[in-house]
Amino acid sequence: MSGSPRTRHGTVVIGLGNPLLADDGLGLEVVGRLARGYDCGPDVELEDGGTWGMNLLPILEQAERVIFIDAIRTGAAPGTVQRLDGDAIPRQLGLKLSPHQVDLQDLVAVATLRGTFPEVAVAIGVEPEVVETRAGLSSTVAGRLDDVLDDVVHQLRGWGHDVVVRPYFPPGSPFPSGGRT
Repeated sequence: MSGSPRTRHGTVVIGLGNPLLADDGLGLEVVGRLARGYDCGPDVELEDGGTWGMNLLPILEQAERVIFIDAIRTGAAPGTVQRLDGDAIPRQLGLKLSPHQVDLQDLVAVATLRGTFPEVAVAIGVEPEVVETRAGLSSTVAGRLDDVLDDVVHQLRGWGHDVVVRPYFPPGSPFPSGGRT
């Protein structure tokens, strides 16, 4: 069964994970930094996907391209930056890359069956060191946040998006980040 014809537009960047499971919160941290530190333009939608699962389906189905940001378990050394392109992103149940992966696999499988999965998809993340009940990233994974953020920005620019660093105004400066006072 295929989905109805849709007008697809832009790119969606979806941060996935659970911040209460240590390194599994990587995707949410990176998408938050992207939102605070960059203006990605009107054709890029940033989503804090958390563990939303199927609730992300309408967002995914409207996108031309998608970047998933997540802790990605492949058996590499903790802290290794990972990238999965297209068909390398798991599309069937059984391979768990993180504790919420079944939700992502279901999402990808349903969108694929409906014929609505974006033709261009990338997953960028880091091999986790700690996935247990605790808040905060391990120092190993936290040390790779800038690398993942740089990879996401590079990918967006490679797709033609005008991604611009937001100006930083330190606390107490005459022009706080909320605008002129």
